[in-house]
Amino acid sequence: MIHESGAEQPSRSLPARRLLLVHAHPDDETIGTGATMAHYAAAGAQVTLVTCTLGEEGEVLTPELALLAAGHADQLGGWRIAELSAAMAELGVTDHRFLGGAGRFRDSGMMGDPANGKARALWRADTEPAVFQAALSALVEVIREVRPQVLITYDPDGGYGHPDHIMAHRVSTAAVAAAADPGFAAEGPGWQVSKLYWTATPRSVLAAGEQALRAAGPGIGFTGVDSVDELPFGCDDELVSTAIAAEAQAGAKLRALAAHRTQVTVRAPFFALSNNLGQLSTSTEYFRLAHGSPAGERDAHGRETDLFAGVTAHPAPSFNPVAG
Repeated sequence: MIHESGAEQPSRSLPARRLLLVHAHPDDETIGTGATMAHYAAAGAQVTLVTCTLGEEGEVLTPELALLAAGHADQLGGWRIAELSAAMAELGVTDHRFLGGAGRFRDSGMMGDPANGKARALWRADTEPAVFQAALSALVEVIREVRPQVLITYDPDGGYGHPDHIMAHRVSTAAVAAAADPGFAAEGPGWQVSKLYWTATPRSVLAAGEQALRAAGPGIGFTGVDSVDELPFGCDDELVSTAIAAEAQAGAKLRALAAHRTQVTVRAPFFALSNNLGQLSTSTEYFRLAHGSPAGERDAHGRETDLFAGVTAHPAPSFNPVAG
């Protein structure tokens, strides 16, 4: 079910573990965190997805739907609501919402694109305090309702510099602090998130994916790169604090990727976006701990193996994210 953010919800008891993810557009959640979402949903945790925009500016890969694009009928956003619903069904996630309600904030396009300045563009929050405040208040209300111990979003660069990813980071960071502040005017009692994570892709994982793509040969139909340094995303391995291994969810992630059919081409175990750059769909997903203390079991690289390690049902005492 898609909820209107801020709408009154029926009272309910909360599951012991609660995870909130803030992503920019439909499909971002599956690409970077789909296996993690399915893993925790299957384990009984409450998994809530907040998507900031409808992804209206996306390129359409499905020829028969090409006229939905922003330059034609401009109806892609509505179509992508259905794609997101189908993807979440594959991942077992039943609580997915749009920030402020479906269509409240619009996809801003890539940095420097004319879409940055459209009336509802999320990137306008960079220069218009009222837009930022509206986004902030909407997310604070979700945090206070859901009361997540763990929140996942992007790093300060948004992973690869997309305006909406950057704004998702900024709004999420501010909302974690504001949700715990009793003086911040928003619905619900204050709540302090215990652990804040940024999505991450280690360069070694990107390199392994490129090697697998080359081994698959040209018949796979996707292009590759000579070096992962050519890619606009990826981070140094030593920055990665946490790895969630979810091999049992590999198939669900691929099916969820395929559900985003206007945006993603899947040729298992690879997928590609509009640039046709092949990427390996991984069932182990990686994160950087930006706030909170690492805890629990570690893998061979010394990384956490559980987002909820060290977390109780009670909020952490203060919020102090690492500088990005």
